[in-house]
Amino acid sequence: MGRASNGVTERVSGAAGLPQAHDSARKQVTGEARYIDDLPEPPGLLHIQLGLSTQAHARLAGLDLRRVRKAPGVVAVLTASDVPGINDASPFAGDDPIFASDIVEYAGQPLFAVAAESREEAIFAALAAKVTYEELEPIITLDQALAQDLEVLPTHELCLGEPEAALAQAPHRLTGCLHTGGQDHLYLEGQIALAEPGEGRDIKVLSSTQHPSEVQQIVAKALGLSSNAVTVEVRRMGGAFGGKESQAAHIAVIAALVADATGRPAKLRLDRDDDMLMTGKRHDFRIDYDVGYDKEGCLVAVAFRHAARCGRSIDLSGAIADRAMFHADNAYFLGAARVTSRRMKTHTVSNTAFRGFGGPQGMIGIERVMDEIALSLGKDPIDVRKANFYSGEGRDLTPYHMTVEDSVIGEIAEELEVTSDYRARRKAIRAFNRDSPVIKKGLALTPVKFGISFTTIHLNQASALINLYTDGSITLHHGGTEMGQGLFVKVAQVVAEVFQVDIERIKITATSTDKVPNTSATAASSGSDLNGKAAEAAALTLRGRLIDFAADAYKVRPEEIEFLPGRVRIGNQTVAFEALVKEAYMARVQLTATGFYKTPKIHYDREAARGRPFFYFSYGAAVSEVAIDTLTGESKVTRVDILHDVGRSLNPAIDMGQIEGGFVQGMGWLTTEELCWDEAGRLMTHAPSTYKIPACSDPPEDFRVRIWDKGRNREETVFRSKAVGEPPLMLAISVFSALTDAVASLGDHRLPPDLDAPATPERILMACEDMKARVAAGEEAS
Repeated sequence: MGRASNGVTERVSGAAGLPQAHDSARKQVTGEARYIDDLPEPPGLLHIQLGLSTQAHARLAGLDLRRVRKAPGVVAVLTASDVPGINDASPFAGDDPIFASDIVEYAGQPLFAVAAESREEAIFAALAAKVTYEELEPIITLDQALAQDLEVLPTHELCLGEPEAALAQAPHRLTGCLHTGGQDHLYLEGQIALAEPGEGRDIKVLSSTQHPSEVQQIVAKALGLSSNAVTVEVRRMGGAFGGKESQAAHIAVIAALVADATGRPAKLRLDRDDDMLMTGKRHDFRIDYDVGYDKEGCLVAVAFRHAARCGRSIDLSGAIADRAMFHADNAYFLGAARVTSRRMKTHTVSNTAFRGFGGPQGMIGIERVMDEIALSLGKDPIDVRKANFYSGEGRDLTPYHMTVEDSVIGEIAEELEVTSDYRARRKAIRAFNRDSPVIKKGLALTPVKFGISFTTIHLNQASALINLYTDGSITLHHGGTEMGQGLFVKVAQVVAEVFQVDIERIKITATSTDKVPNTSATAASSGSDLNGKAAEAAALTLRGRLIDFAADAYKVRPEEIEFLPGRVRIGNQTVAFEALVKEAYMARVQLTATGFYKTPKIHYDREAARGRPFFYFSYGAAVSEVAIDTLTGESKVTRVDILHDVGRSLNPAIDMGQIEGGFVQGMGWLTTEELCWDEAGRLMTHAPSTYKIPACSDPPEDFRVRIWDKGRNREETVFRSKAVGEPPLMLAISVFSALTDAVASLGDHRLPPDLDAPATPERILMACEDMKARVAAGEEAS
């Protein structure tokens, strides 16, 4: 950062820490932003349609494709026998066939692909297939899988202290069970890939994916090629939310197989119905809890039993279920604790990554516990929560034996309690509910403590490549992908800050595996942390070379050289940035550099179930106010106050958008987004007409969001910022707790409501009726 002669701090346009528009914002609004389906179609392009299983669990007895091959416009039909390499699209486990060949294990599983001259011809040709099945018994629900002990992965467990003994001796004890539903990603741009054959068997794939290198590896494996024969490129995605981390590979590999087999470019674009049928969702969970606590509501011991519905294959379920365990404490010291996790197999699509990656399911369990403790003791839930926050020595150890060193949740909650006027509003709501026989209101403050890092340790690395040109312009390459979250502009701001140049000098490029190899997925909220630090390292290398050159050429000491906005002070002289770059080029200074970053300090011993899986934690809190109609079950979020910690924000404008958007998406998961399967395992909610994401009218009209101005990351992240992609989603748990509070008012806040998520109108109505019946029966709080 430079300073003007009058002492006023100068900032370059788009420097780190300043609000800066998303690099594609204008293009997206005007329609100029190009996604894969917007690109000019290359000559000879083939269009692909998939034939999908109609059965959830069956033996494939016959697959007659003769009429498909003879249909108008058809050029190629591919099945499992046409895969030249390995028939697998899984991220690592080898258990997710590209095309089913013997057993089908979910309705929507691909059986074959047909490539035709037009999309319409491909669609009609696929309908001509004759498929015969020998039906087998499908296991569809989580409870069915638990009853049959059907696991896709072994049970894992965390333990701190001696929870069983502590539970037995606890002054108070409660048990319960909570079910949480899944969630479809419903990205605006569906799954799509376009593959173009090159010389020999080289192939280039344009893929809407969060993980280009994984797509590269899976395509190479399926084609029987080495990775260097495959290039994967991603300029932008129209949303992803985790749904394009592992499962985009299935789409890309089929496009690549067709291109390789025919020697023609090929595109596979799923329509919305097929997309929802054949791609995974957020895992639905069953959470059983056994809790001991004292008269103040402080936890003595907790035992959680998680069961996750994983679907037919492993996909990323191991890491997702692990993270749910790691977040079973949320922001609270549990005392003695045991967290057991079962990963169950069902004959439904393999569930996959979704914003929060298991964290939301882990957190909602302990938040239900906090609400029930408060009801049992007649306390305000906020007081129970505050009493259990991590708070220093003796109350700072997680169930996975990581010491929480950076907790600021107490400060954030205290500040939000005041600024939201929580206490006065709670009294006013109690008074309103006494006088309102039908409409009941609820209020809740819930915290978020979210661990930042991939729990798969090797993914915590990133590389970047920066080229400086003689006119002072810059191209920036890194391994992160842009899905609308603003990663590209943030990383460009880091580079602008290092060089003290306007961001307009920096060319943001597509992510490509031939520019930056071995990329990690853009996920786990780590995109800016990893790629920002890698880009910073590359920029610092180049800046160091320029300093060394200038010191030698101008005969000054390196410490006499300072980068100022758009220029460089060298001793008593000032040289324009581009002039110095040109001089360095003439002196044969290398003007390209790579940067690399790996997250420090993290480790996890799976056998011992202990370690430090996270570099740091992001924190936040939300107060949500709701109203419910006890005659219909309809609900409305009327006001939300959020205070969220992003450390020293790289871009407050982008971060605010992430906080607001994440909250609304979390609200959808917990209120309206319900996935329904019939008894045969067919997904019934496979279009926006039957699957309800939040509409424009659903976010609260009174929506007060603030970035915590005291935020600063104690760890050496890029400019002391904190991740913001996933943590805000879990702020929406305050909505679910507020709905629980509203239902509890029917029992004068003495009984815990029986309300599962999503809290749809039907579930709220049933919970209200159940509460009325329990009150009429004279049930007392346990």
